[in-house]
Amino acid sequence: MAYDFDKTLETGNLLIDSQHKELIAAINSLLEACSQGKGREEVKKTIVFLKNYTDKHFGDEEVLQQKYKYPDIVNHKKLHQTFKDDVKKIGEEFEQTGTSIAITFKVNNIAAWFINHIKVHDKKVAAHIKEAQK
Repeated sequence: MAYDFDKTLETGNLLIDSQHKELIAAINSLLEACSQGKGREEVKKTIVFLKNYTDKHFGDEEVLQQKYKYPDIVNHKKLHQTFKDDVKKIGEEFEQTGTSIAITFKVNNIAAWFINHIKVHDKKVAAHIKEAQK
């Protein structure tokens, strides 16, 4: 199953939206690599990219939250850490077992989590930033 970045995921913040598109593309690449039985190196490369880009994106988001004094920054950071931990666990499991149905299932779970996170939490952050910029 591929995930699409559509209007329902737009926050109105160009930086955040462009990074969300990249992360969704990375999740789709990982799902494709797992489901099509691509080589171990291809899957590993995609997991590493997802981990690194997640670190960058969440870091950028948290800088914006600090800059604009987002009131729920502590909880938002905890949500980010949960996602990063889940991506790390997927990478560790892949190293031990290779591609499996369980890994594909877990990638789908983090994708669903991420989509929900954008719709619920990141939209609140973007609205706060927009209001603070007035």
